[in-house]
Amino acid sequence: MTDHARLLVIESIVPTGNQPHFSKFMDMNMLVLNHGGRERTESEYRSLFHAAGFRLTHSIKTPSPLNLIEGIRIAEGFSLN
Repeated sequence: MTDHARLLVIESIVPTGNQPHFSKFMDMNMLVLNHGGRERTESEYRSLFHAAGFRLTHSIKTPSPLNLIEGIRIAEGFSLN
């Protein structure tokens, strides 16, 4: 991956709060059917991206239950902390 490439992930994001949402239904399905699999919140995606050397730059809602999540590579020596 080049230094200026972008990582794009199409995934459902679990919103905060207790309101019903499709991703929360999918989260329960994944937990049961995939032996512990789960959907993630935007904060969890941010942490996951960071652990892989990326910075989450955008999370774009779509008309579907899915989001387009964009990340860029973290520059050498850069820290989010």
